[in-house]
Amino acid sequence: MISKSIQSCREAIYRDLQQCRRGTFKLFTDIDYDTFCRQAHPDFSPVGWHLGHIAYTEDLWLLQRCAGLEPVFPQYHQLFAADILPKKQRVFLPTLPEVELYLNAVRKKVLDYLEVAPIDEQERLWRFIIQHESQHCETVAFVLQMHGKKEGRHHTDLDTDTRINSIQQRGIKQQKFPMPNAQCPMPNAQFPMPNSRFPITDSPVIEIPRGEFYMGSDAAEALDNERSRHLCYLEAYSIDRYPVTCREYRDFMESGGYQNPDWWSADGWKWLQGEAVSQPLYWSENPAFNNHPVCGVSWYEAEAYCNFIGKRLPSEAEWEKAASWDATNQTYRIYPWGEEPPNGSLCNHGNNIANTSPVDAFPKGASAAGCYDMLGNVWEWTASTFDAYPGFESYPYRGYSQVYFDGEHRVLKGGSWATFPQALRSTFRNWYYPGVRQIIAGFRCAK
Repeated sequence: MISKSIQSCREAIYRDLQQCRRGTFKLFTDIDYDTFCRQAHPDFSPVGWHLGHIAYTEDLWLLQRCAGLEPVFPQYHQLFAADILPKKQRVFLPTLPEVELYLNAVRKKVLDYLEVAPIDEQERLWRFIIQHESQHCETVAFVLQMHGKKEGRHHTDLDTDTRINSIQQRGIKQQKFPMPNAQCPMPNAQFPMPNSRFPITDSPVIEIPRGEFYMGSDAAEALDNERSRHLCYLEAYSIDRYPVTCREYRDFMESGGYQNPDWWSADGWKWLQGEAVSQPLYWSENPAFNNHPVCGVSWYEAEAYCNFIGKRLPSEAEWEKAASWDATNQTYRIYPWGEEPPNGSLCNHGNNIANTSPVDAFPKGASAAGCYDMLGNVWEWTASTFDAYPGFESYPYRGYSQVYFDGEHRVLKGGSWATFPQALRSTFRNWYYPGVRQIIAGFRCAK
């Protein structure tokens, strides 16, 4: 007899699998074949490859390695594996309906296996697979943003005969899967939410007292780089209540911030000369964005701005303490606001808006310390390099985190407007090279 706790866990995994998949399909609601296959940037794969890779990974880990089944559509192995083709060769893709078919065939077998899988032994892996899809979907969101305005018909309006013939040529029986009727995300520089005003009574700076707090997580959904949970002591520091806004960053730009080497580190200035940029990647002159967080900046740009105003980036530990620690009750919070899962009244996430929002638009989502927008809206660069926590063990494979402990990648925290709720929590760690600016990233300052 299955215990109630195991059955409830099984049901929760089912809900998350399906919720995540609905979000995945939402991203591809309106896309043409050229956008599906084309690279927007040499460092990123086409969005269509990410969609196929999601199916490949789910098949590999859950069906082949756990259930002992043969691969679904083995002809896709070389194309959608992460370690075979270089990104520039991932552009020769099947059509969207064919990749959908791959996803649906894998998912049907996965849901069948979920009914009998030993979840008490495998929960961590199932949670990893859900978050794997979530993370690739966020990449899809910002790659689509790089593509800009997309053209083409809704993929469900493709000629029926063409779709059926294409499937029949591969000798594959078509599966049905409901597609949500939703709009794909628009480029970040369009349709901003109206500006709101900072609460007059709020200080723009939060003072965090010295002391210990618990950092990291050992929960089933925690990825290997979030483990293990450990005590961390910090001296007193201050951190800004809000992420840096476009209005504030404009002061840096108009004061010659991109032309003055005094604000840049040696590496940052070298990067700037090579990139020859003079504004964030997703910049808009529209004043309606004044109170939105600046978005599309590299770590070097964030560092230069902090130098300009006499502050610095927070360390990862400082950021996490301000987001998760309730100093009054000496308790840890999974989310800045408490234990309630993310929803549309607490933070901007999951492509609900598909754009940035004003930094004070979600007062219910503030942390116990009083910081706003710690989850969702834009990822926030920290001063920390990506490294292992005490007791780290790679999972489910070394290449997920460990190979990036190279002293060069910088940690980002907090998630963005494109982050799915399954990958949204105070302990989650993202990492990129400091020169990357294509991601949905901003920052806040500390001192």
